[in-house]
Amino acid sequence: MSRRTTGSAASDEASLTRPVLTGTSATRRNTRQATTAGTRRFAARAAGRSEEFLRMLPRNLVASALGMGTYLGDCSDVEDAAYTNTVRAAIASGVNVLDTAINYRCQRSERAVGHAIAEAVASGAARRDELIVCTKGGYVALDGEPPSSREAYERWLETELFATGLVTREELVRGGHAIAPRYLAYQLARSRANLGLQTIDLYYVHNPEEQLLAVDRATFRQRLRAAFALLEERAAAGEIGGYGCATWNGLRVPPEHKQHLALAELIALARDVGGTTHHFRVVQLPVSLAMPEAARLPTQPLGRKLVPLLEAADALGVGVVASAPMMQGRLATGLPAEVHELFPSCTTDAQRALRFASSLPGVNVVLAGMRRPEHLAENLDAWRA
Repeated sequence: MSRRTTGSAASDEASLTRPVLTGTSATRRNTRQATTAGTRRFAARAAGRSEEFLRMLPRNLVASALGMGTYLGDCSDVEDAAYTNTVRAAIASGVNVLDTAINYRCQRSERAVGHAIAEAVASGAARRDELIVCTKGGYVALDGEPPSSREAYERWLETELFATGLVTREELVRGGHAIAPRYLAYQLARSRANLGLQTIDLYYVHNPEEQLLAVDRATFRQRLRAAFALLEERAAAGEIGGYGCATWNGLRVPPEHKQHLALAELIALARDVGGTTHHFRVVQLPVSLAMPEAARLPTQPLGRKLVPLLEAADALGVGVVASAPMMQGRLATGLPAEVHELFPSCTTDAQRALRFASSLPGVNVVLAGMRRPEHLAENLDAWRA
């Protein structure tokens, strides 16, 4: 079974004919996190999709090639309901990778995902062990709605973060980013509560390269090492299944760039604090027709040479989740005829943009933000059989 595709998931076939029961002791024992058996069971129900729709993530988790993103939208009850409904529809349609972050929409996206998961499990549409739930920590997370002014934000920081000792002024960079262990521990606890989950399957340190705009590399390494040590502790405690880094610039830019991240160094830090059985599993970065650096630009030291990120990740055994495959809709129209020819089964440019990112060797999952059922249906049709 390859890292990208799964082939048949028939080994769990016997369980597919049984109804999903909720509330039993057997169910409770198996609903804390995604499992190989659970994700295989989910994949076996993905009828009508091409075999390219089934991918592998580390820990032998079977993942849908399309993941549900939750970044955009207003901080409103209307958007909350839209996300909850679409996440629930995505699960029912064969999407089992759900991606969010504590700072998205002032924690509302996490809560909407949590409500959808609870409803899906309660209705029997899915079991917890079938779903790969991912979130991120590092950016300041407001609660419910943004402050009315910069002054109000500064007062909020003073009251909620500095006065409580969750983070110091030195640890908070650029007015809104911190990876201090006690702060990440606080954010992880909030995320677990928002999502209503005992275990988050994948927890990302969110854009760690933000720190490099404020501190030197030696300080950055110390801070990231401490963050990884905290996450290893939380993995051992069963609060997360694994962790990684979700980046924007860090893994795409050349080594001389101030925000450059070397994947091999990230793995070395994880090994330093977690040993050979460390829990660093996956990275996330933009991959698209407009941002193809992960496949084309040699940014990553590997041995004595520089290679593109996707090649480095494959060599190091790290999963890759592609974000922004449509550049927030900018690639959903107007793609050239050459791209149309590459994906003849696709009927819209949004589908072609998704398939481009998904087709690159080494990409496991592509994320698309979807708040409307019609967008979900269109995107899923990129993988119709």
